Amino acid sequence: MRDLATEFEVERGRLLAVAHRMLGSRSEAEDAVQETWLRYAGALADPAARAEIRELPAWLTTTCARICLDVLRSARVRREAYPGQWLPEPVVSPAGAAAPTDGYAPDPAERAVRTDQVGTALLVVLERLAPEQRVALVLHDVFAVPFARVADVLGTTEVAARQLASRARRAVTAPDVPRHTADPGEQRRVLEAFVAATESGELDPLLRLLAPDVVFIGDSGGHFPAARRPVVGADAVGRFTLGLFGRAGRYAHRVLARPVLVDGVLGLQLETVHTDGRPIRMVTALAVHEGRITGVFNQLNPEKLTDLPPLGDDDRWPPRW
Repeated sequence: MRDLATEFEVERGRLLAVAHRMLGSRSEAEDAVQETWLRYAGALADPAARAEIRELPAWLTTTCARICLDVLRSARVRREAYPGQWLPEPVVSPAGAAAPTDGYAPDPAERAVRTDQVGTALLVVLERLAPEQRVALVLHDVFAVPFARVADVLGTTEVAARQLASRARRAVTAPDVPRHTADPGEQRRVLEAFVAATESGELDPLLRLLAPDVVFIGDSGGHFPAARRPVVGADAVGRFTLGLFGRAGRYAHRVLARPVLVDGVLGLQLETVHTDGRPIRMVTALAVHEGRITGVFNQLNPEKLTDLPPLGDDDRWPPRW
């Protein structure tokens, strides 16, 4: 069993990346990986059975993907009944950490989502897809799993698997999708300008940062007031953002803030107090394309923020780099 555990731990990080891209939920991804381990240990404790598997990483990926497909099919029903807008659980790490890359596909032109391999924007767009489309796209376009194996996961033909991925690819690259292509340097410049614009309290500096079709999505899970539909368009998003973040400047003594990586993309972690006295923790991610913000994703559902690193007294608004 010790040898099995050692073999599995080598693959755990990649399996977690696969499951998180499929499910958009860190906790659900961890559950899927744990279920993969249980199936692995159960099926392969027999040395003879273990010897029949020639490619352990492929076997684990296939098993994990099938588990994720079952979760996606049930999650769609749950999310249709979700109060307000839905955003994935953010994976938050220090701003100086490297974005995850292990296990991802190389960069041929066919892999249209390569530039969006990390970030809340991609996870939000993936929610548009049918479960089978999402699995096909993530496995092939992000993790370079051959279509023959994708077809095996989906229980379909290789031709059908290619068609599912193609339809998904068109959906995630549609004109109305928030694009995120900025490198870390550009992300920092835009985030600093975003904070300065909200600090100014003036709409014009913020409008210069926002793409014309920018979208703002907030997920409170029904715990705090939040827009029930996406806010769309530079003027509407600008005014909404000033109303939200402008309070940080007015009540800076009550706001903690720190730059962080949100799903591998530079964003903000904030803490403050609601008007009714309840503490609020919030994670804000930006999608940036050609120097302008195409998406603002604001997660303040406390049920999705249980694993946030704590902020300290030195993390005051405005955030410091």
